[in-house]
Amino acid sequence: MAKIDFTSNERPTVGVELELGLVDGETMGLTSAFARVAEELRSLGIDDASLKPELMQSVLEINTGVCTTIDQAEQDLTAKLRQVQQACDNQGVRLWWGATHPFSKWAEQQVTEDERYFNLVHLLQEMARRLVTFGLHVHVGVDSGDKAVMICDRIMRHLPTLLSLSCSSPFWEGRDTGLHSHRSKVMEGLPTAGLPTLMRNWSEYVWLVNHMIDTGFINSIREIWWDVRPHHNFGTVEVRVCDMPGNLQDTLAIAALVQCLVKGLSDEIEEGAYQHDCHPMMVAQNKWRATRFGVRAQLVDSYTHEVLPVVAAVTRLTSRLRGVAEELGCVDRLQHCIQMADGPSAAERQLAILNETRSPQEVVRQLTAAARV
Repeated sequence: MAKIDFTSNERPTVGVELELGLVDGETMGLTSAFARVAEELRSLGIDDASLKPELMQSVLEINTGVCTTIDQAEQDLTAKLRQVQQACDNQGVRLWWGATHPFSKWAEQQVTEDERYFNLVHLLQEMARRLVTFGLHVHVGVDSGDKAVMICDRIMRHLPTLLSLSCSSPFWEGRDTGLHSHRSKVMEGLPTAGLPTLMRNWSEYVWLVNHMIDTGFINSIREIWWDVRPHHNFGTVEVRVCDMPGNLQDTLAIAALVQCLVKGLSDEIEEGAYQHDCHPMMVAQNKWRATRFGVRAQLVDSYTHEVLPVVAAVTRLTSRLRGVAEELGCVDRLQHCIQMADGPSAAERQLAILNETRSPQEVVRQLTAAARV
């Protein structure tokens, strides 16, 4: 079996990946404009490898460099977003901060002309073509593969809380789905997405990846899209469960909570903390509650079995992480998470505008304007 080396990070560095929708400035519908926007960026003298295409041409991915703090990530993203906004303005395009588009249809979106993406569509068929969704991915550096796997196991019980805070996809093809995160259910249609399996160490993870490749289930390690996964090249734990939040400040607050969680769990492992088992069904139950109700969900504490509203769960979690947040310089970001948990969420803001205006186009118009940096 092939060896997979994990790149060690001495510090809990943070990297943030945004998937943003490209919408037509007149119709407010998704538009396959990535190539136009990329060319406009080049004409402005900007040729940044951190601005990337995705599976669909109506998506733009913006990545930070490797950052030490969330404040540094904010500076990085703000500069890049302003460049992208200028290019989009020149092309009559807006950036959509939400995990699904309120009314555009997935079947009308164009796949990016790339061999890997064409192969994915051939393999996964409609399940790939339906991936017109937008998420937030946060990487946090750790020092070993074993540590990364242990953190993935231990952070799972917190994933529903993170999803609750980020929910921003109540609509699908012009319909109110009744869910606050329809993106979660679309992603779960993939064979290697959703909650990961429990793994005890790096060796088991490497065996599992090699087994899936050797048996033809996946072509490469890049086709594992779990809600949290180790990233061997970057030397990180990558949290992928979140919807794309509604604006940059909400995004940074969630990224700070993820960084604190990974650092806190890493510290516990170093100190020899006992691994409390968390039943996978309980995590799945909480994820469903977060998907359905967002910040209005009632989440079950996996240790005490108490049923808590999201705001209480977030308050308890951020209180526990305060020392880590002080060390990382992001206490104010965790306080913002509590405010987010108290609502209204990004999903609720979308629903409120539709209820007021009866226009899905107005939902996009108002929220793309409000999210500008």
